[in-house]
Amino acid sequence: MKKPEVPWRRKWKKMTVVMASFVSTSAPTLLHRSRCLYLPRSSTWTNPFKRATMLPVKCCSGLRENTETEAETSKPPPRNISTYNWCAGLGALGFLETGYLTYMKLTNSDISCPLSGGTCTDVLNSDYAVVSGVPLPLFGMVAYGLVAALGLHLAGKKFLFGLGETNGRLILLGTTTSMAAASSYFLYLLSTKFAGASCLYCLVSALLSFSLFFIVLKEFGLQEIQKTAGLQLLIVSIVVASLNVSYNTSKPVSTSFAEIELQPFTIEITTESSPLSLALAKHLNSIGAKMYGAFWCSHCLEQKQMFGREAAKLLDYVECFPDGYRTGTKIAKACSDAGIDGFPTWVINGQVLSGEQDFQELARASGFIPEDFDPAT
Repeated sequence: MKKPEVPWRRKWKKMTVVMASFVSTSAPTLLHRSRCLYLPRSSTWTNPFKRATMLPVKCCSGLRENTETEAETSKPPPRNISTYNWCAGLGALGFLETGYLTYMKLTNSDISCPLSGGTCTDVLNSDYAVVSGVPLPLFGMVAYGLVAALGLHLAGKKFLFGLGETNGRLILLGTTTSMAAASSYFLYLLSTKFAGASCLYCLVSALLSFSLFFIVLKEFGLQEIQKTAGLQLLIVSIVVASLNVSYNTSKPVSTSFAEIELQPFTIEITTESSPLSLALAKHLNSIGAKMYGAFWCSHCLEQKQMFGREAAKLLDYVECFPDGYRTGTKIAKACSDAGIDGFPTWVINGQVLSGEQDFQELARASGFIPEDFDPAT
């Protein structure tokens, strides 16, 4: 038999339902403001029938999710590491190229210039290859080295102590801007002062400079570039003005490659031929060995002097500029077909030997055995 329910119990149940509804409907607002809802342990409620103690309430179910969301939104945007790696790689490549040109300039050596004969040497030895008394390739080597170092630093290597990312990016932008401005200026000189000439090293350096410039521009983005446009224009103006002042002050003489015009000439061989040089010259001629040269090439003359007057006439010598040299003159077809890029060049049994060669090297390449040589024959 079911016992009758006491009236105060019915009131207590109704009160419990009302309080539960209040907590469930109010929790989201309280949680949004303070993340947790706490009721102190000392909170009590007394009804006329019985003293009931309310248990503490703690609502923290959304704390971890909200904290993780805020942490994700507060993270800085990731850096484009690949851009700085490209800068480091291209900068290192340009550093090697300009380092080679600097060494050749300081030692007054002839450089090997593919596809354009000796024109690279003429450009490197011109008055425009020196700025304020300093070899032009040396400026390029310093600039490319700085770009490579900044690229490695910004890519995460952090070996440039004290340099923050913001300043590093601005220095990188300024350096590549100055390099692109200088390359544009030098391409203008190459097309006007050296008309008809082709300098592969100059073109490669310009390509590297422009590539670095556009890579850095892409990294900055349109909004940042608009903020730094004034700085870039100032850098371009300084570079162009400095080059103009340097070249106008030095007053280069009119001996640029564009104004050179040489008529073909011959220089008499003054040395006497030895029996060994005569035998070697006959042997080289018999196997079809060829010596490619130019009438104005001093190294070619020294090679002939080594053989002597009589032996030099026996050599199969190919003149690469038989009609003289002037603006726009191209190398002879026989020389271009053989891939000649410097003088003198020997082609012996399919082997290419660049520069002056001593008798021992010529004998080795041609199969000539000096021990079998009989001076009496």
